[in-house]
Amino acid sequence: MGKKAIAEAEHFGEVEVVASSKDKNFSYIPKQYTVPTDVDYFHITTNNTIFGSQIHTDIASPVPLVADMSSDILSRPLDVSKYALIYGGCQKNMGPAGVSFVIVREDVLGHVERRIPTMLDYRTHVEHSSLYNTPPVASIFTVREVLRWVKAEGGVSEMQQRAEARAKLLYDEIDRNTLFAGTVAAEDRSLMNACFVMSAGNESKEQAFLEFVTKRNMIGLQGHRSVGGFRASMYNALALESVQELVDCMKLFEEENI
Repeated sequence: MGKKAIAEAEHFGEVEVVASSKDKNFSYIPKQYTVPTDVDYFHITTNNTIFGSQIHTDIASPVPLVADMSSDILSRPLDVSKYALIYGGCQKNMGPAGVSFVIVREDVLGHVERRIPTMLDYRTHVEHSSLYNTPPVASIFTVREVLRWVKAEGGVSEMQQRAEARAKLLYDEIDRNTLFAGTVAAEDRSLMNACFVMSAGNESKEQAFLEFVTKRNMIGLQGHRSVGGFRASMYNALALESVQELVDCMKLFEEENI
């Protein structure tokens, strides 16, 4: 989504790419970079669902910080005060597709010089309590129920602990198993989307493994169509037992193929 954000921003002004891990196929989170102080804002995408990397902490920025948190909102506590705007789709951890969320600081509103459409002006929705247009009430109701569930389960701190437990279970097996290899620097691995491939020399077994897990009622493990390999999405609703099932399959597949 970072690439798409860049493409969209280029329609409206000059864009400077401060940091990127494109040089290594988006396999790490850049760390040695400087945010220019003469830009209007600094945009980040906190979790890369396609390649499986994630920014795990709130970063500091000398200019207004804007974050796309579509795929990892509610997965850890946030210091919201560090962000000028947080936005995203609800369809991963917060609710069904069709609902978007925006957390915006009031002091950043109203600074756009050009005329923008009414529906794209956040002030419209603030002034009308998000009821300027007829809302998708069923989807929003579902979001409310998800938020209630998260709160009842212990809040985002509990969600983070569960996410870390799921990720550790799977990544430990990826690192141990001779047939598989991770694709992201260990410190930058996503807690939401674990991406991995067959290890060197075992690439031909990829389809066989997909068929192996499918026969055991596990679907959707194939990596994004643009990169291949495997991707295990582990959003808040996923039970640890489900990850254990995948790990058991990986162990069994190794036993049968070495």
